[in-house]
Amino acid sequence: MKLQIPKLPLPASLVGSEVGTFTEFTVTQRMPGIARRVIAENNFSPNINKSLENLANQLPSGYLLPFEDDAGVDVGDWKKYLEPYKEQRWIDIPWFFAETYFYRLILNITNYFQFGEWQGVDPFHLQKSQGLKTSLDAINTLCYQVTQWLQESEKSGKTNQGVLTTLLYFALWGNRVDLSLWSAFESDRSNFDIENQKAYILVDDAGLVTELLVTSACQRVDFVVDNAGFELICDLCLVDFLLGSGVIDQIKLHLKPHPTFVSDAMIKDVYDTVEFLAASNHQQVTNVAQRLQAYIASGKLILGDDYFWTSPLAFWEIPESLKQELATADLLIVKGDANYRRLLGDRHWDFTTNIADIVCYLPVPIVALRTLKSEVAAGLQPEVIEKVSKSDSDWLTNGQWGVVQFVNEYRTQMNTDTHR
Repeated sequence: MKLQIPKLPLPASLVGSEVGTFTEFTVTQRMPGIARRVIAENNFSPNINKSLENLANQLPSGYLLPFEDDAGVDVGDWKKYLEPYKEQRWIDIPWFFAETYFYRLILNITNYFQFGEWQGVDPFHLQKSQGLKTSLDAINTLCYQVTQWLQESEKSGKTNQGVLTTLLYFALWGNRVDLSLWSAFESDRSNFDIENQKAYILVDDAGLVTELLVTSACQRVDFVVDNAGFELICDLCLVDFLLGSGVIDQIKLHLKPHPTFVSDAMIKDVYDTVEFLAASNHQQVTNVAQRLQAYIASGKLILGDDYFWTSPLAFWEIPESLKQELATADLLIVKGDANYRRLLGDRHWDFTTNIADIVCYLPVPIVALRTLKSEVAAGLQPEVIEKVSKSDSDWLTNGQWGVVQFVNEYRTQMNTDTHR
């Protein structure tokens, strides 16, 4: 028998009507602000802008807006997803559904899928491109460092686990370019302030992850990617090192099929990012771009997307075909807060719940790299929760705290299950 869902009873979903929560703040204030920013940052028609303004106005206390048929391949799926929530208010339905529907509705309103002037126009393009331009110094430094590490790896004939840990941390903190870790490069570029970073990591299984990568017959790694911008650069530098040092034979990036959550990365964003690196006037940056282009051309780096990643479904509702594809990987790296919420079904788990009891439905070892930006968590120790909540009252949502959580218990569970 296959384990399809968490072993534990499912707690309630987060909803926007929970007074005083970050969820309420997001649905009633942040999401309307995002809709209005789409108006400000694009040149859509007055009719489109009027519909976006109407969406912004409805979110705090109004009802779900209808979904017009467009040419998106997921229209039929969305009609099914919407059925249980018709004629309900945005703040009364599960938050994860509200957010994923909100972003799909923006594309619906802006005619993203329909033939015409606005077809394929990413309403969040400006923010994605600005994210790269504002992090040029960080990009140059990181690309220089990765090239140095690859050269050292080639000379020594072995992979430095400390380097892998460092790159995992960059992938974790990639959406914060103001990192204290940059100061570590000023005097000695080979030194990395790992101890300072560890203070902000509430669960740190990086050692277990690097051990798996270096010592086992780990041939393929899959990434469920989060954001474009500098965070994607950090992911691509980890990819570059894993493939360039020969630790891994093949990597697949799972990307979004359309714009969502403002900065989530699509296949197009990966190509745009590699082209951005290739156009640099710094040799170390163009070197990274050339290696990435070679990995893509040779099939060592595969880019794929799936409408599951933009759906409102919990991770345990993953289609069987996609689940089987993930099962071919030796490690699944799940990036970011929204993907973490999907892993946990965006529900009110007790923060001390064993995460392996929830994420027992995936047939592959996983590591979640996540900075906390929502009131969803599992696998934390009581003393850690007590300490962090005393030092920072907004620890769950301000993006200052992270987790590197490794789950590799599925084989034991599956074996136990088959012998029942």
